[in-house]
Amino acid sequence: MKTYNFCYETGSLLDIIDFAHFTHEKNILVHIFCGQGQEVLQYIRDVILSHIPHAICIGTTTDGEIFGERITTLQTIISISLFEHTHLKTAYAQDEDSFQCGMQLASDLITPNTKLLILISDGTHMNAEEFLKGVESFDATIPICGGMAGDNGKFEQTYISSQYTLLSKGVVGVSLNSDILKVATDYKFDWKPIGLQHTITTVKENRVYSIDGMKAAEFYDKYLGSRFSKTEFPLILEKNGIIMARAVIAKHEDGSLSYSGNFSEGDKVRIGFGDAESLMKDPQEVLENLHAINVETFFIFSCMARRRFMPFLIKLGIGSFSKIAATSGFFTYSEFYHQNGHNKLLNQTLTVVALSESTQSVPAFKITNKEETKKDTSYSKTIQSLTHLIEQSARDYDEQSKRLEQQMDYSNTLLASHKQFLRYTVHEMNSPLSVIMGNIELHEMEFGKSVYLENIEVAVKNIFSMYDDLSYLVRKDHINYVKRPIDLVDYIRSRIDFFAQVADKAKSMFLFESNCNEAYILFNETKLQRIIDNNLTNAIKYTFEHEKIIVSIVKDADSCHFCIASHSRKIQKPEKIFEEYYREEQAQDGFGLGLNLVKRICKEEKVKITLHSDEAITSFSYQFKVENA
Repeated sequence: MKTYNFCYETGSLLDIIDFAHFTHEKNILVHIFCGQGQEVLQYIRDVILSHIPHAICIGTTTDGEIFGERITTLQTIISISLFEHTHLKTAYAQDEDSFQCGMQLASDLITPNTKLLILISDGTHMNAEEFLKGVESFDATIPICGGMAGDNGKFEQTYISSQYTLLSKGVVGVSLNSDILKVATDYKFDWKPIGLQHTITTVKENRVYSIDGMKAAEFYDKYLGSRFSKTEFPLILEKNGIIMARAVIAKHEDGSLSYSGNFSEGDKVRIGFGDAESLMKDPQEVLENLHAINVETFFIFSCMARRRFMPFLIKLGIGSFSKIAATSGFFTYSEFYHQNGHNKLLNQTLTVVALSESTQSVPAFKITNKEETKKDTSYSKTIQSLTHLIEQSARDYDEQSKRLEQQMDYSNTLLASHKQFLRYTVHEMNSPLSVIMGNIELHEMEFGKSVYLENIEVAVKNIFSMYDDLSYLVRKDHINYVKRPIDLVDYIRSRIDFFAQVADKAKSMFLFESNCNEAYILFNETKLQRIIDNNLTNAIKYTFEHEKIIVSIVKDADSCHFCIASHSRKIQKPEKIFEEYYREEQAQDGFGLGLNLVKRICKEEKVKITLHSDEAITSFSYQFKVENA
């Protein structure tokens, strides 16, 4: 086989190509890689088919073109390949279902001796991953190459063609059918994941609605800014042993993003960044599959991001191919690749297909442009340094994350042990406390009251109050606390009676006032006891000696107000008084958990809290809804 490549800018195509040279050839494949839009693509197609009507001709709009060792934009490359022993077929498909497009195109193109499928889809409408699955479902053994059409980075409208048919939506393809043709394919991926791992949380095929629970567009705003590059910072994931990138191709009004390929819910991804050193390395050194045949033609389908990421140096990653054989191709919106029986949709990759009908032995491989690749410009050095900085920062971050994860695992284990110990302790406390209280009562019945026993009883009641707090905290997430009608007047009286002895020992006393005989609320008794007891014990703790603690209930039409007021020091930080572990007076005993617990219960049960504190009096008021309101 032999390939001739031509570059068109303006004027007549006949001034560039002498079609008489191809008139008598039988198996002609023409690629049109057009960076000049629909009209130029149609013009070149029509001229070619009018002069060599028996040629198989496919075309695509691009995001840049490959012409030997040159990289062009807004021009058109015509590649004419002549085969001696290879039969060509072309077809197209326009089904709305991308999977069906793949099956249809494969069935139209594949023959018993098909060696390669060259496939090109539109770049803005087709779900290319589903399309490739459709091709694979028909035949999973045949190598593929090609990619999604481009429109110079606008992501508005791309065009593809097969013979005289021009499509804005759909797929076109060519099959190379031969018993002689040798095909070798390979790819080079030079993007590395950086930063945190993220999770795709809501997605439908290639349209992602949320990442880590936030809108997809907001995710990019957070990590890359609102003017992020759609192509140069893709999401990277690994599937079936292949590391792949997925670039954004469209942003929607609802904050979702469409990607060049599909995701699944739960996929773990990281943001990708180009590795400058790897990008500049001669691909001939690493694409070993291409060394297996005596190459006569290269077709290259490279991601647009590679050209845009390093526009001054991308030639270094392309130029070496043309020194071996005729080379042409285009910069795509995604690349098609086949490996281990699966068709893959790739991004950020350089994919290469080598063709040969030669029967000669494979020549020894030589790196032909080694000196050229060593030429470092200041730009390349800057990019390499920046890449190294990002990679090292990412490695440091990963190490710190691993250490933090180990510390968190240890802390969680320790916390779980503490919770288990607390549950066991709380469970075991109840019995001895009950025994102590019971024996105090029996001793008083038999021997009368004793000042020592009274002190013990007061202390035990304080311990009982703390026990009840701890018991509630330990059990609150495991028990459904049922509500029942409770007479708030009667209930508060009972709790005052319980703590009266404690107040007396603290040289204070309760004064109870109510504007009603009864006030029923629908509440859980355990939760209500925590509110009442914590307020009573705090009042005892902080009230000045020989001062009254005024407990009142005021009932109105639809609510009941429980208020406890005392003469004590002014609360200096009322905004913090309900915080966990905060105590206004550090000299006082306790953990600072009581009022925080009260606040949480009130928030759960929609009980309004009002706090007032000045030099004269401090009061806490709680507004409950009356049951019959």
